[in-house]
Amino acid sequence: MASGPRIVAELGRPETPDETAARKAESSRVYRSSQTFRNLIAALIATVAVVAVVYFGVPRGTPPQQPPVDVSAAAAEVSASLGRTVIVPETPGSWRANAARVEDGAWTVVYAPRTGFVRIAQGFDVPDTWTSTLLGGFAPTGATSVDGIEWDVYDLPGDDGIRYALTTDAGPDTIVVYGSISAETAETAASGLTAQIRALREETP
Repeated sequence: MASGPRIVAELGRPETPDETAARKAESSRVYRSSQTFRNLIAALIATVAVVAVVYFGVPRGTPPQQPPVDVSAAAAEVSASLGRTVIVPETPGSWRANAARVEDGAWTVVYAPRTGFVRIAQGFDVPDTWTSTLLGGFAPTGATSVDGIEWDVYDLPGDDGIRYALTTDAGPDTIVVYGSISAETAETAASGLTAQIRALREETP
């Protein structure tokens, strides 16, 4: 048996067709709005879950550290190629060798001590202006002696990361110790070159 028109309590009479349509439209609007909010919450939860899986589930780790450069082996190759003595710095065991190669006419070894970096360069038969060019055009600011070897001292502004340098001659070559280092660190590097510098000086006729 079909039911009659819905009685509206507030009006005390049946709904008109327009009122019924309006009521159903409003009910649909409220339902859709409710569904949209639920969908938004569900989407946010799903997004957070995916991010959590990616963050916690995907192994990240760190790239494997490259082994230190074999300075002695690289020096032997350069020495054989050039037919001349190439220095092999004696440095503390905690210093890591990151590079050893010939660049711009100089044998250059780069070390990473506990802080900063140290470059040790051996310029082969370089002109007198080579050191100044290497160190940004600056002149020596003093001198020091390390194991009886006299070195020129450069206190630098550090604009390019180089704050301190030591230079001396080694026969026909020029040795430069420089980098983002303290005077103490530079002298430690210089001390590891003493015997080889003397040998190079003795080789000079």
